[in-house]
Amino acid sequence: MDISRVRAGLGAAAGTVVSDPPLTTFGYVPDAFEAPCFFPAEVDVDFTGAFGRGLDELMVTCRVLVGTADDRASQQLLDGYLSGAGPASLKQALEADSTLGGACDDLMVLRVQGYRYYEHTGTKYVGAELVVKVIGDGS
Repeated sequence: MDISRVRAGLGAAAGTVVSDPPLTTFGYVPDAFEAPCFFPAEVDVDFTGAFGRGLDELMVTCRVLVGTADDRASQQLLDGYLSGAGPASLKQALEADSTLGGACDDLMVLRVQGYRYYEHTGTKYVGAELVVKVIGDGS
C-alpha cells in the first residue's frame, strides 16, 4: 500500500464535502492554508496484519481546523464536518469510496477526538481529529 496515495486519496475525498466557506483540503501536512482546512497528519503503520505481509494496517489521524473569528459560528461549522451524515460530513465523504480510488482495500472512520484549540504555524484554530483505519496489501 502506497502511503502517499492513501494520504492524497483522503485529501481528495474530503474535498467533496459541501460547506460555506468551502473546505480547503490537502493530502499532506500543509505549511500554510486558508481555514477551514482538512489534512492527514500522523500515520501509524502496522505491518503484522497477516502472515507474509499479506495485509498492512494504517491508522491515519486527520485534522480539520476552522478559523476562530467567531467562536460559536466556528464551532458550528466544525460540528457539521464531524457529523456522521449530511453534506458537510467528513465521515460520509471519506467512506463514500472506501478504496480511495484503488489506493487501499478498505477504510473506516473510527472516531473523532481532540476537539480543542490547535496552533498551526503560529496561528490558532479550533479543530478536531478524525482517526481513519485503512487496510491494504502489504506486499
